[in-house]
Amino acid sequence: MKETIMGMIEDYVGNFAKSSRIGWKKPLIGYASADDPLFARLKEIVRPTHEAPQDFLAEARTVITYFLPFQDEIEESNIEGRYSSKLWGISYVETNRLINEMNKELKSKLTGMGYQTAYVPATHNFDKETLMSDWSHRSAAYIAGLGTFGLNRMLITEYGCCGRIGSLVTDLEVEPTPRYSRELCLYRADGSCGRCVERCVNDALHFDEFDRHRCHEMLLENGEKLSDLESLVDVCGKCMVGVPCSTVIPRPEA
Repeated sequence: MKETIMGMIEDYVGNFAKSSRIGWKKPLIGYASADDPLFARLKEIVRPTHEAPQDFLAEARTVITYFLPFQDEIEESNIEGRYSSKLWGISYVETNRLINEMNKELKSKLTGMGYQTAYVPATHNFDKETLMSDWSHRSAAYIAGLGTFGLNRMLITEYGCCGRIGSLVTDLEVEPTPRYSRELCLYRADGSCGRCVERCVNDALHFDEFDRHRCHEMLLENGEKLSDLESLVDVCGKCMVGVPCSTVIPRPEA
């Protein structure tokens, strides 16, 4: 079944890219048991109202997550300057559209195979005061073995952190993906990095804290600069680009 789901996602992304303004690298896909105790712990470590898979689907068995890595030129376009590049903004709009439309298609196909499925929109599903979501795609992807969290609060996968994450909940039972046994963030692994802190353009990211409101201020500032795009483009991404974890993460030697 994993091969079937992988084929669905890869085919959809490939076909979508033919009419898109950008492209993506090969998607990464991970699976977590809906009963994984880490989902319950999110109420403690993220926020008390964080939802469990069963809040979306009572008979949930599996959480499917996927990471859509940006092409290298998208990351490179956003390195210079205080404000996000237009290409970075376009990648945000196009990838959110891809995630939302692909989730509808995946739900339809899984329903046709006899499985119930539910999903959460790619973005803008957060509390406007706390700036925190009741469902974290990044946390779900961590639980599903797609990567580990960096100092920049992004999920670092084997393709780095430049990309976007989608997730679905289903009553289809799929064997969980093993989680990483090593840290992919160099700072968390051995203290040898920290470039993302230097890259933050609005003094929001520090080694010992993260000011999400200062971060959000920068997202809205970029949204104004990119207001010619067709939707709110509240992006930044400066802490994700021009750093060792931006794109491909070297595999450890055997």
